[in-house]
Amino acid sequence: MFKVNAKTFNPEILYVFDVATIGPSSGSNHHHDFLELSIIVEGESLYTISNQDYYLEKETVLLFNPGISHYEHSLTDMNNIQLHIGFRNVTLDYLPKNFFPVDSPIIHLKEKNTEFFAICRKIILERSANEPGIDLMIKSLVTQLIVLLLRDECALTTTTTQAILSVEEQKKQQTVKDVIHYLESNYTDDIALNDLAHIFFTSPTNLSRIFKEETGDSPINYLIKIRLEQAKLLLDTEMDIPIKEISKLIGYNDALYFSKLFKKHYGQSPSAFIKNKNK
Repeated sequence: MFKVNAKTFNPEILYVFDVATIGPSSGSNHHHDFLELSIIVEGESLYTISNQDYYLEKETVLLFNPGISHYEHSLTDMNNIQLHIGFRNVTLDYLPKNFFPVDSPIIHLKEKNTEFFAICRKIILERSANEPGIDLMIKSLVTQLIVLLLRDECALTTTTTQAILSVEEQKKQQTVKDVIHYLESNYTDDIALNDLAHIFFTSPTNLSRIFKEETGDSPINYLIKIRLEQAKLLLDTEMDIPIKEISKLIGYNDALYFSKLFKKHYGQSPSAFIKNKNK
């Protein structure tokens, strides 16, 4: 089984949706800069992947690494139910970020198949019910799908050795993982870039560079996102905590500054978020 660091494993779910298709239909050829799972839960479909055509049936998993071109098309009377999941911020030890070692994007699970597709159906039901906390529940279920892919011997391959990082790259990767773990554990503290550099025995410039290479973001912006995610969780689950108190709980003494950051990130103020949630 490929290893992940449980302390820093925090996949970012970009989208999750299920769709029922009755052919004929055809999509457009495309690729992503993130990972995507396209899962045929029921029925049958045709897929063109990297200019090769495939006929696929129920309980087939498609795992697309970034840059893999693909599109779906169905003939007359072809029906299917599919679950599509876009995600990123996943790193397997010694491998590049957002990369899964697969010989082919087409995966037929073996010992974890029943459990995997039971969770897929649970995700579809969860989306249909749309109850409070749906985002957190779906993230938990998607995380379980990723773990089952890591556990099933037929999902990933150990033969993709050319993708293994060099020792120097592995050290950089581990440093960034350690910084993320520190930020997630201490996000309520007053943290500056110089403090992080001192803790991890490097310069602010070097830390910023390797962190951005791994995450696409600066350490301080990453910290802000952690705080805002925690604030959103509190706003979504706690009914009686004032916004000013939530601001303090995530590390901001200035509630107005917190509100501005929240609106910039989520497109609405904390008070508007609460109002819309209760509609």
